[in-house]
Amino acid sequence: MSVAAREAHVDAAPRGDARPQGSSELQDVLGPYEAIRAHAELELELAGSGELARLAALGPRWDELIAGLPARPPAAAAELLQRAHLIHERTRIELERLRGALLGEIATATRSRRTANAYAGQLRRRPRLDRSA
Repeated sequence: MSVAAREAHVDAAPRGDARPQGSSELQDVLGPYEAIRAHAELELELAGSGELARLAALGPRWDELIAGLPARPPAAAAELLQRAHLIHERTRIELERLRGALLGEIATATRSRRTANAYAGQLRRRPRLDRSA
């Protein structure tokens, strides 16, 4: 599923997408938790593809998803919450990897600038005015 399709899925309805349940009531209870799991998967996908601006834009959606949840989740939601937690951990690791890569690029650019400045300092300065003119 593409990132856009996942975003549409997360925004569309907080109902379970592929969880066969015998009871419509159970689906109603688990729907918000299924939406949290789907949202976590979308965050991981965006972090994995380096789409940090789109990832940051999901913050308000997360707040909406958790706003109406009870302080104590139902026992039936435990599996979904555990999966969401594991996905969030993978997202955190992916963001740490991106951070490390970015810091490495900054270090390389800093070294390159210092090297270029050192070489530039060794050049003989030419007068800006041509005295023979």
